[in-house]
Amino acid sequence: MARGGLIIFDYLLDESEDMHSLLLTESSTLLVGGLQNHILEIDLNTVQETQKYAVETPGVTIMRQTNRFFFCGHTSGKVSLRDLRTFKVEHVFDAFSGSLSDFDVHGNLLAACGFSSRLTGLACDRFLKVYDLRMMRAITPLQVHVDPAFLRFIPTYTSRLAIISQSGQCQFCEPTGLANPADIFHVNPVGPLLMTFDVSASKQALAFGDSEGCVHLWTDSPEPSFNPYSRETEFALPCLVDSLPPLDWSQDLLPLSLIPVPLTTDTLLSDWPAANSAPAPRRAPPVDAEILRTMKKVGFIGYAPNPRTRLRNQIPYRLKESDSEFDSFSQVTESPIGREEEPHLHMVSKKYRKVTIKYSKLGLEDFDFKHYNKTLFAGLEPHIPNAYCNCMIQVLYFLEPVRCVIQNHLCQKEFCLACELGFLFHMLDLSRGDPCQGSNFLRAFRTIPEASALGLILADSDEASGKGNLARLIQRWNRFILTQLHQDLQELEVPQAYRGAGGSSFCSSGDSVIGQLFSCEMENCSLCRCGSETVRASSTLLFTLSYPEDKTGKNCDFAQVLKRSICLEQNTQAWCDNCEKYQPTIQTRNIRHLPDILVINCEVNSLKEADFWRMQAEVAFKMAIKKHGGEISKNKEFALADWNELGSPEGMRMCPSIEELKNVWLPFSIRMKMTKNKGLDVCNWTDGDEMQWGPARAEEEHGVYVYDLMATVVHILDSRTGGSLVAHIKVGETYHQRKEGVTHQQWYLFNDFLIEPIDKHEAVQFDMNWKVPAILYYIKRNLNSKYNLNIKNPIEANVLLAEASLARKQRKTHTTFIPLMLNEMPQVGDLVGLDAEFVTLNEEEAELRSDGTKSTIKPSQMSVARITCVRGQGPNEGIPFIDDYISTQEQVVDYLTQYSGIKPGDLDAKISSKHLTTLKSTYLKLRFLIDIGVKFVGHGLQKDFRVINLMVPKDQVLDTVYLFHMPRKRMISLRFLAWYFLDLKIQGETHDSIEDARTALQLYRKYLELSKNGTEPESFHKVLKGLYEKGRKMDWKVPEPEGQTSPKNAAVFSSVLAL
Repeated sequence: MARGGLIIFDYLLDESEDMHSLLLTESSTLLVGGLQNHILEIDLNTVQETQKYAVETPGVTIMRQTNRFFFCGHTSGKVSLRDLRTFKVEHVFDAFSGSLSDFDVHGNLLAACGFSSRLTGLACDRFLKVYDLRMMRAITPLQVHVDPAFLRFIPTYTSRLAIISQSGQCQFCEPTGLANPADIFHVNPVGPLLMTFDVSASKQALAFGDSEGCVHLWTDSPEPSFNPYSRETEFALPCLVDSLPPLDWSQDLLPLSLIPVPLTTDTLLSDWPAANSAPAPRRAPPVDAEILRTMKKVGFIGYAPNPRTRLRNQIPYRLKESDSEFDSFSQVTESPIGREEEPHLHMVSKKYRKVTIKYSKLGLEDFDFKHYNKTLFAGLEPHIPNAYCNCMIQVLYFLEPVRCVIQNHLCQKEFCLACELGFLFHMLDLSRGDPCQGSNFLRAFRTIPEASALGLILADSDEASGKGNLARLIQRWNRFILTQLHQDLQELEVPQAYRGAGGSSFCSSGDSVIGQLFSCEMENCSLCRCGSETVRASSTLLFTLSYPEDKTGKNCDFAQVLKRSICLEQNTQAWCDNCEKYQPTIQTRNIRHLPDILVINCEVNSLKEADFWRMQAEVAFKMAIKKHGGEISKNKEFALADWNELGSPEGMRMCPSIEELKNVWLPFSIRMKMTKNKGLDVCNWTDGDEMQWGPARAEEEHGVYVYDLMATVVHILDSRTGGSLVAHIKVGETYHQRKEGVTHQQWYLFNDFLIEPIDKHEAVQFDMNWKVPAILYYIKRNLNSKYNLNIKNPIEANVLLAEASLARKQRKTHTTFIPLMLNEMPQVGDLVGLDAEFVTLNEEEAELRSDGTKSTIKPSQMSVARITCVRGQGPNEGIPFIDDYISTQEQVVDYLTQYSGIKPGDLDAKISSKHLTTLKSTYLKLRFLIDIGVKFVGHGLQKDFRVINLMVPKDQVLDTVYLFHMPRKRMISLRFLAWYFLDLKIQGETHDSIEDARTALQLYRKYLELSKNGTEPESFHKVLKGLYEKGRKMDWKVPEPEGQTSPKNAAVFSSVLAL
């Protein structure tokens, strides 16, 4: 049965009767015993009998288990110890001459109580038999002062025993000491006898069951924990025999059956005639909105997954019209109109809600990403672990100097965040609106010890349930990634094979470009009350907002709060060298040099800070209304006369609408000035100020800088999905020029793979009920002109040359490929056969819908294990030049040997005999081939590139799965195509990537032959029709002739060995 009392399943035992004992050996295995000569093992998942163990007559009545034995108690008074695997008897203790009542095991002790044979029959034995399981012999019996019927160990501080008699007496004693009569307590059962007794797993509660069906619970605290992972227990109604509770007649749902009524045949007062009473059925509660949203209709029946907002099969009734469950805000219309638009159940705007990928049988192939992103910029997929940082990756990408320096960087470290981020930025550059995923970047991120120490790596359960505070998490991640990139780019020793970033104009001998962009040089002054002053120089990559303590409603500009946070002044205890002890000191911070990019963590982590933002936004709104007077429009629509005024100089400035001024406190620009006495002036800056004071470029010579808002990262509060993180980013002209061929700037919303252009006022509007600011990025005006934005590809041709294997046991005789020679270097348009094999890191999570279809909640996480590239032309055509097995440090759940050919140990450097490399090493080889312009030939390359985490232009991919495919028909396997067109039998026992890559190359040659190089599509269409007809006849299975040998037994690599 379930916790709620519902029956999960019934299991009928055909050959068993008089069952006495159940023992849960594992989470899904149950042993059932009784008065028969066998014990059954039942699997609770499949509800089937898996084993039957023979035991001696008359059977087993009590079973216990430790990590050494199964303990079986028999009615003959014996206790047998059995092997955990075979269930064979190892030892037997003859405890009592009559019968066994109960026994328990703890540590190395076994204690038993029972009955002894007397002249008049069986009598309860007041001596407990105690056995030492180390020497397998009895030790001194323990005499007790009650008639023992039940006993349990309660090992809290000592190995205490609780001995219970059927009359309700309870005594506690040590198994190796003397029993004290003062330790006897009494349980008052409702019935005459106690029938059962047990102790909770936490040893904090005792439960007694009496003959009247009542359970008595004793605890040592008012709120006990019943097991190590205890949940709230749902108790039944208390016993109503001793006292009856008072009944309130005003309660509509009170069961009147609680009143004991004597049996009578007379008419009761409540039996009103039908003329005086009318049936009033209870109003059915409205259907949950989530059920209506996800419902799928089959005929006139609707099916939807259980949203798990209520207990199964239980619907609370509300008779009062004023109940909060049925107010007008939460009611949903029953009409199907508008279900796809999701009714407004909460205040979160639809484009800000957490987006999820809906998987089908084809995975992601039929998911419409274009519905969420109609731009040419690339989104990021959210289903990867720790993908909460997607919004910050986009912010860093759209900082032009950061993007360029990261893509110019390349080092030899296996797990370098700067390298992996550069690879991801390259994918975002190549994409034309298709989403990318940062799986390799997040894989390297998980290996960095500092990330784990800072709590930045979330468990899957925490990420799915939204337990972590995402606002604090992304602010810590922001500080971590800037520090890590700064350290990675400071390394000056760049190996020859990876040269490129070292010779760039970005790198200097002193500081990294990240330091030049983000670092702010400061002086920290500590002034003791004795008058001594200490000055230390330091630098920081970002600032944290420090809010004023007063809660008055006065106006407080953002610039004032920012200045207070930068030039921080605080009183604290610090060591004074002059006083030689800790003294109260005044610590101040002065700015030496301002950064080019100003990064601000908002630290809105409590209601206090949220109320401050809300209050300042209200004050700013009132001041804006007063400033503009009657010029403010209620909406963004303009009359024809207003449009005509735009042509005149007076009409250039459009008045904002009321909606644009709401919830706005953040300025689009701020002005900073360094004073001569090391002070800092900060003020809000508007376009009108620029017309008054002149352009910002002229003032930079006098230490005056203007910063423009470039990005805001916000935390979306949504109780249904656990919240999410999104970013507003002002995308610059260079990005639009590369993607769309136009030069303009535009604000966009980046919500994972949802990208949408927005009005600039939306980037600074924060409704603190659901949209909370987390991170702000301000950049200096004309920032790009100060840096060299040229990108030189740091990957050179020598990555394809021979390299040593990580495997210790690899021999030359095991080599399955020949590296490219200098005269074989690929050129633009050359063919390369490619195939990859994968292993599973995390299993797929799916649920079965009520209509019988499977819904994928989370796809399986795959990792590339083997990558093979074969020559597509020349005298060595078909000979592999890359056959790398990828070493992995993550735990592999399934090697998929039947489909991948990868066996346990192939990816372990200690025992593998394969050519083992790092993922980064092989990734660089493929990146070089992509950048040089080769064309990849393979079967199902879309999935291969996706798992490898590569973005390949479509004109460089020749996929045989699509070449031999008819629209609206099934995809055909490589095995069937090779048999049909090439008369080859491949993939006999397992898959081999060399064999698959060669076969794909041969199929492409066959395609060119059949289609006359693509000039005769009609004749090739007839060939495809014949292929599909043959496939349907043979059920798409390749015939297996008798005596066929496995391809693995043939000399697959004979040509390689000959060379």
